[in-house]
Amino acid sequence: MVSRRDFFRSAGLAAVGAGMVSRLGAAALPEAPVMDKAVTQPPPQPASGRPYNPVVTLNGWSLPWRMNKGVKEFHLVAEPVERELAPGMTARLWGYNGQSPGPTIEVVEGDRVRIFVTNKLPEHTSIHWHGQRLPNGMDGVTGLTQPGIAPGKTFVYEFVAQRPGTFMYHPHADEMMQMAMGMMGFWVTHPKDPEFMKVDRDFVFLLNAYDIDPGSYTPKVSTMLDFNLWTFNSRVFPGIDSMVCRQGDRVRIRCGNLSMTNHPIHLHGHEFVVAGTDGGWVPPAARWPEVTTDIGVGQMRAIEFDASEPGDWAFHCHKSHHTMNAMGHDVPNMLGVDQRGIAEKINKLVPDYMAMGESGGAMGDMEMPLPDNTLPMMGGQGPFGGIEMGGMFTTVKIRKEQKPGDYRDPGWYRHPPGTRAREWKGPLPAPIRLKSGRQKKGVELKVRKPDGHDGHH
Repeated sequence: MVSRRDFFRSAGLAAVGAGMVSRLGAAALPEAPVMDKAVTQPPPQPASGRPYNPVVTLNGWSLPWRMNKGVKEFHLVAEPVERELAPGMTARLWGYNGQSPGPTIEVVEGDRVRIFVTNKLPEHTSIHWHGQRLPNGMDGVTGLTQPGIAPGKTFVYEFVAQRPGTFMYHPHADEMMQMAMGMMGFWVTHPKDPEFMKVDRDFVFLLNAYDIDPGSYTPKVSTMLDFNLWTFNSRVFPGIDSMVCRQGDRVRIRCGNLSMTNHPIHLHGHEFVVAGTDGGWVPPAARWPEVTTDIGVGQMRAIEFDASEPGDWAFHCHKSHHTMNAMGHDVPNMLGVDQRGIAEKINKLVPDYMAMGESGGAMGDMEMPLPDNTLPMMGGQGPFGGIEMGGMFTTVKIRKEQKPGDYRDPGWYRHPPGTRAREWKGPLPAPIRLKSGRQKKGVELKVRKPDGHDGHH
């Protein structure tokens, strides 16, 4: 994380939108920290203000603040950024404070919050505080509740965090362009009582998607459905960090969906309860058990479970195309097609050509030349070979020996003897085959007609 002290010495960017500013004055701008890494940062304990239990942003970080006469002040900078989606591929996106998604904002119920927003984009923008109760003039809808924040200008939003819960922030200006370019972030309002709804591990991340042609860097902004990179916090597997837990921990995972479609999020090895939505916490008596929960566009779901079973457990979207990278959608089905002859002829013209799909996908083990700045459809190596996943996939790693508050990756799980699937070495039974496909004589079929009378045929 680096400082923007020199950046704010520029008079052009220190100008504050006069229509939105109270008596603070431009000189009161707090610094805007920048994050230049795409790895999960340890949760920072609150240095000032009321106590709370911080969240862990998957492949992200929480935005520092300063206290100014009892007001919690933050500074967001909307700007072009570069985001590593996974090792080997970087995207040129728009985001906040050096990253997409932007940093998580953490406050406490009842806090008065002041957020300065500086625009370094080539067009106007705004920020909508998705799900928050606040004065109408702070809702961030360009043209309706405020003018757009022009390039080089800074606006300030100020309101009281009225209810605890999980929220998001994103532009309400040229949304199709700006959100497709990665402009979004998470907001958590903690309860006044640190013991209310307390858990041992609390993870947050956003579901989003991009359409980036292999070999290019900038997303297409007019795509509606056919995205080729489905991401957790603008990262794809194998670039998504694991969620590391201690055995016995109570774990919460908060997912917000700012993509263009729904995502059925599935956890292996455990059942969970849906403990929270965008509207607030679900009373314990009304929670329902699941192993998969569908998260619609613009929605948030907070799930909770006891990390009782040690191991490396898959956590992913259950739409199979959302666990693939750089995927084309116009691939013919070649299952069962003998391609040997045509493959030999094509190889004379295209030496690197590979026949695909004759006996199934098996894309995880393929090694073929790729354009610069792209990823294979499926990747990531596990302890037993290729994991054959991409996109919205990661693992929940549960270990008995993991220390409280330790989020370091413990490596791959070592299965106790006799607890892992293995090859059968014994004899196989002889196959049973029907001698004839004809129906035996004398078989009577009883048919029940729609009028209730039986018939015999």
